[in-house]
Amino acid sequence: MPHHTDLHAALNVLGQELQACSYDPLTGYFRDGCCNTDEHDRGLHVVCAVMSAEFLEYSRSQGNDLITPRPEWRFKGLKPGNRWCLCALRWKEAMRAGMAPKVVLQATHIKALEVVDLEDLMQHAH
Repeated sequence: MPHHTDLHAALNVLGQELQACSYDPLTGYFRDGCCNTDEHDRGLHVVCAVMSAEFLEYSRSQGNDLITPRPEWRFKGLKPGNRWCLCALRWKEAMRAGMAPKVVLQATHIKALEVVDLEDLMQHAH
């Protein structure tokens, strides 16, 4: 008999129920604390990453400033140690540059595997 899975429960890259990434700062495409996604999320904000100073500087140098507060977007700016749902392609880009931040596998959405290899994510597990 096939195993029944709840279609509403998002899964992580390990095939388990997706865990929250961060409530402070409040992250996620839907700002629900989880790296959830849907067809409108063109960037696939599905990788729960732990920010490092190196990655934040690298990201800013690539034109994606995650450090500067943007009150109009209710965004306080990120600091090393914060968890944030990154675009899967951004994470892959950073990995190729040797700048990938650590990843929280339990909070990284299974859709990340459409872009990134599980092996690469596991090598950067937090």
